[in-house]
Amino acid sequence: MHNFVPLWMVFVITIGSVICSIEYGYRWADRRQARRRNEVEAPIGAMVGASLGLLAFLLAVTFGIASEAIHDRRTAVVEEANAIRTTFLQASLIPEPQRQNIRGLLQEYTNERLRWAGVPVSTPSRSEDVLQSLLWQQTAMVGQNANNGEALFIESMNRTFDLQARREMLRFRSRIPGGYVFALLAISILAHMAMGYHGGVAGTARSPVMLLVAIAFSVVILLIFDLDRPEEGIVDVSQQSMIDVRNWMEGHLTNKDR
Repeated sequence: MHNFVPLWMVFVITIGSVICSIEYGYRWADRRQARRRNEVEAPIGAMVGASLGLLAFLLAVTFGIASEAIHDRRTAVVEEANAIRTTFLQASLIPEPQRQNIRGLLQEYTNERLRWAGVPVSTPSRSEDVLQSLLWQQTAMVGQNANNGEALFIESMNRTFDLQARREMLRFRSRIPGGYVFALLAISILAHMAMGYHGGVAGTARSPVMLLVAIAFSVVILLIFDLDRPEEGIVDVSQQSMIDVRNWMEGHLTNKDR
C-alpha cells in the first residue's frame, strides 16, 4: 500500500481503519457483556496500555527510518552537486577540445539531473544515459594520455557517476519495507480494537475523542509515508545545491564566451 496508494487515500484508509477498529472493540465488549461475562476493567486497561505502548514504539522506529532516509537523500544531493562542481573545475587540467566539450555536457547533465528530481528546466535535455555515455567518451579520450592532473579529473568524473547511482538507489530502493508497514498497520488495528473493547467493558459512551485519535494517528502515518516517498507529497528534498551549481556553470561558460 505504501508504494502504490496515493497519499490522500492512505490518510482516508488509516482514519477509517482506526474508527472501525475502535467501534468493533466496543461492539465486541457489548456482546460479551450482554452474555453476562463480566470482566474486570483494571487488567484490560493494563493490556491496552501495553499494546498502545508497543504501537508508539513502532511508530517512533518507523519515523526514525523515514527521517534517516530523507536525511541521506538530502546529503546525496549536496555531495553530487559538489562532485559536479569539482569535475567542472578540474576540467581545466585537460586539453581542448575535451575541456570545453565536457563542461558543456556537464551543464546539460546537471539540467537533466534536476529534471529527474522534478525541477522544471527551461530547455529540453538529452537523456541521462546518453549524456553519461558522451561524458565517458570524452573522458576516455583524456585517459589515453593521462598525466597526474588528468588522472585527478578522471577520478572526479568517476565520483560524479557513483553519486548519481547512489542518489537513484536512495530514491527508489531505500524505502520502508512493505512487511514492516504491514506489521505496523496490523498492530495499529489490534491496539485500537483493544482500546474500544476497554471502553465497552468500562461502560463509557462513545466519545468524539475517537475521531480526534483517528485523525492524530492518521496524520503521523501520513507524515511517515510522505517522508518515504521523495517523488510526491509536501516533504521533499531541496535541489537548491544542484540549482546553484547549474547557475554557476552557466555564468562561467557565458563569461568565457565573451
